[in-house]
Amino acid sequence: MKATQISVFLENKQGRLADVTKVLADNDINIRALFIADTSDFGILRMIVNKPGKAVEILKENQFTVSETDVVAVELEDRPGSLANVLGILNDNKLNVEYLYCFLDTERNVAVDIMRLEDTARAIDVLQNSGVKLLSASDLHEL
Repeated sequence: MKATQISVFLENKQGRLADVTKVLADNDINIRALFIADTSDFGILRMIVNKPGKAVEILKENQFTVSETDVVAVELEDRPGSLANVLGILNDNKLNVEYLYCFLDTERNVAVDIMRLEDTARAIDVLQNSGVKLLSASDLHEL
């Protein structure tokens, strides 16, 4: 149950983030989750969108540096300790989380955590065998 995350390499200057979101909006692509890691000169914009293939194509056509990455999306109860439980399972199985970001699905009152892991296939097996609910790519892109 992998999902596709899009990463865009951006200069850290006024208007670049607005440019990306405008290109996506003009092409009817909806951002489901977004995270930015930055330095003083550059940033990496990581996004989950409803149409990842189209988003990559459109962003490349507009001269953005874009890549796709496999991530895992887990759905958790929105309560203290839910994320700690999942991270404990991964840690107990010696699986490293490279990064993660979260958002709330307020319609279903759940938290969704997007994770980039060193060993995605093994992490999926471990999480599924531990009863953690994983979201499919289509589930995630249609939220």
